Amino acid sequence: MSNSSLLAPGSTLEKRYRIIRELGRGGFGRTYLAEDINRYGENCVLKEFSPVVHSPKAAELFDREASMLYNLQHPQIPRFRELLRTDLGGAPSLFLVQDYIPGKTYEQILISRQQQGENFTEAEVTQLLFQLLPILEYIHSKNLIHRDVSPDNIIQHTADKLPFLIDFGSVKQIAATAVFQFSGQPATAIGKQGYSPPEQMRQGKVSAASDLYALAVTALVLLSGKKPQKLYDINSKTWNWRSSSRASLTHVSVSPNLAAVLDKMLAEQPGDRYQSAKQVREALKDPKLSQIRSIISQIVTQNFVGRPFKYSTQTATNNHTPVVNNNQVINRNTNKLKLIPWKILGSLSVVLLPGIIAFSAIKSGFTFPKLPEIPKFPDLPHSSDTSLDAEIARQENIGKRRKNLNIEPDIFYNKVDELFYNKYPELQGRTLTEKPEDTPIRRKWYEVAENYLDRLEKGEQF
Repeated sequence: MSNSSLLAPGSTLEKRYRIIRELGRGGFGRTYLAEDINRYGENCVLKEFSPVVHSPKAAELFDREASMLYNLQHPQIPRFRELLRTDLGGAPSLFLVQDYIPGKTYEQILISRQQQGENFTEAEVTQLLFQLLPILEYIHSKNLIHRDVSPDNIIQHTADKLPFLIDFGSVKQIAATAVFQFSGQPATAIGKQGYSPPEQMRQGKVSAASDLYALAVTALVLLSGKKPQKLYDINSKTWNWRSSSRASLTHVSVSPNLAAVLDKMLAEQPGDRYQSAKQVREALKDPKLSQIRSIISQIVTQNFVGRPFKYSTQTATNNHTPVVNNNQVINRNTNKLKLIPWKILGSLSVVLLPGIIAFSAIKSGFTFPKLPEIPKFPDLPHSSDTSLDAEIARQENIGKRRKNLNIEPDIFYNKVDELFYNKYPELQGRTLTEKPEDTPIRRKWYEVAENYLDRLEKGEQF
């Protein structure tokens, strides 16, 4: 295929991509950081197809990676730009071009911390899980498995500190696996020793539970600072990672809930693990949340995400009206718009938490200090406050723009919350209400959301 010696720093491909430096090497060839001259010198990544062993299978995997990336649209996955076919020194060459994510891998961050005698804390790892699980949930919803989740394939973005999942060279369609198994042909075993589960490494069998297993191993490595091989007992086929009275076995001490979740993610048999990223997210939350959900379901029969503070909006029809107590819904000016006051949720002591969807009682991981009785609220007076109407309209406009970009609600609101807390760290942990004095803070959140949408609509990558 290509002649890598031609890709020295300063050289240019197709009069467009100016090579800055080599980023690394893999099974397919080298990866380069380059400038896109046609986009005012914007940085991008060029992945060269120059495998050590040329084979139709290698070319198929490389082309598959390009195809997968083209179809994946997630704010925490590097965006695909193009599959560049060119000619270098008389030899046909192939490059995958994608967005460059500035930052360090979590493996690099861990090494840096260990030099200071530190590892990742439980709070940091829990937050990372909440930030990565929606990415896996999205990938799995596309019937894809990453198969190579590990600290060196997760980059922390320099600007917003969000983790990005990279290196989709091992992505495999579940359907393809099924074809191999049905035909009796062995599936290709791709993964990383120590991180990938046994059935993946030995038989090439993968599922959503495979990625969750690797994610749990990643969590243990970040918590303990030890390689997977130091934490896994190959004889008993068990993970010995918890703190022990024996000093030689002392590794990590975490809360019982997180320990139980990680243990289940690491189960030897795939059927004993969580079967979806959503199940893991729910298990990581406070167990009282299920009771809160029950209360909420008595208030309104359809899901709503009260973004971000006081209320949510929905359209009522003659065939469906939210089942609520008469004194819990305001019908404004007899139109179809009904408001569900944030007081209903605010009474449950909802507190803003960084890294989690901040204002969704149904979709978030809040900790509630005490489970209250279902509250009764007095009738709320009719109001003609135009500022309230403007706030409702602003929320609806944000929702419409998100839908037009075809971004899942959880993905979008998680990202906006991260940007909001990074911009206003002093607001972390602050309990909000529907009171007028909180209006400026609500407006700040809207501004962050609208600015994020503006940048997405311009094609910018975070």
